Order: sequence, then C-alpha cells, then structure tokens
Amino acid sequence: MPTATLPPKYRADIDVLWDFNQMHHELRPVDLAVGLGSHDLGVATHTAELYHRGLFPKIVFTGANAPTTVERFPRGEAVHYREHALSLGVPDDAILVEPRATNTGDNIDFTRDLVREHGIDVTSIVIVSRPYQQRRGYAMSRLRWPEVDVICASQEHPLDDYAAGIGDPDRVINMLVGDTQRIWVYADKGWAIHQDVPTPVKDAYDRLVAAGYTRRVLDETPTA
Repeated sequence: MPTATLPPKYRADIDVLWDFNQMHHELRPVDLAVGLGSHDLGVATHTAELYHRGLFPKIVFTGANAPTTVERFPRGEAVHYREHALSLGVPDDAILVEPRATNTGDNIDFTRDLVREHGIDVTSIVIVSRPYQQRRGYAMSRLRWPEVDVICASQEHPLDDYAAGIGDPDRVINMLVGDTQRIWVYADKGWAIHQDVPTPVKDAYDRLVAAGYTRRVLDETPTA
C-alpha cells in the first residue's frame, strides 16, 4: 500500500532528484505549448493557466494511453486533457490533439509533424509536463526538434503538496527515480541530448534504488 507521507529517512535524496529533474526555466512568450500526456491532469490545468496569461496562442495535447492511464483516461490522455482545458475556458480553436504518442519521443516527433501538417510556424515551444518530467522532455526535444527554442514548465507545487495531490507518494518516488535514470540511459541510446548528472544526484539515485524504489528503473544489463 502507498505510504501516507514521503519517508523521512530518504527525504533528502528525494529532494535532490525533485530539484534536478526541474529545469527552472523563466517563462516567456512562445509560439506553442506542448502538453505531455500522463496520469496527471494538472498538466492540462497548468497549460490552460499559461494560455490565459497570454504566453502562447496554440496548444498541442499529446498522448494515447499507458497501462497506468487507461482506466483514468479511457479516451486517451490528450483527449481528456483537451476536454479539461475547454472546461477551463481555453477556446477549441486554440487546441490540437495528438492522440497516438505512447512515449516522450513520440510526443515530440508527432507534435512536430502535426504542426507542420497544419502549416503552423513554430520557432519556440514550452513543454508542459509533470515536474519530474521536465529534464527528460527538454533533452529529447532538443535532439528531435533542434530548430526550436525550448523551455519547460510545470505546476509549481511543493513536493509534499504534489505527492499528496497524486495520492501515492511511493509512486511519485518511483517515477522520480525512473526519470532520473532515463537522463543518461536515453542519451546513451541516442534518444536525447547528453546532460551532466552531478555526483550528488547520482548518489541520491543509487541510495533510492538500494532502498527498493525500482518500479520504473530500466534494465541496463548489457546484452550479447
């Protein structure tokens, strides 16, 4: 069962990964927002908030389903995100839906192709995601869509409030650990740009893996 609160024994390490995976970009006007589909409806909420602040004229919500989202969003992540944004006052003609992506690379590739098909000139984007997905989204978009300027944004909740909102702190920790590992694994596979991982981040990751937070850890065992 999920724990009620973040475990104090590992809190310092969790904080390190939480901070590392956020890019801390200063928001500015851009041509397009890309809302990355997930289990977190707060992504759509924040995208709508930024739209109403006048930071961009167009939104692409991108995402099909993962095993962890199909029950909550049976019509697909991007479709439900769009419906939520409409309920928050975003006009229908400001939103495009990309309903096929099943991973972050697809999110970027299919969004890029979609706006080109619609003849939309894009030189700058803001990727709106879960807080701990920022760095991964940034690294993959810089490789896959290098001609655009990229910044990242997420709801600015303290970690405790975010974990409480998700309702499953263990899930948040496992996702944090998994997203941290993907920074170097995806770069090694040629799916994302290389980013330096400071020693304190790697040490915190190792301690959390040793503590059993491995549900989202990829197998890095070399194959013959």
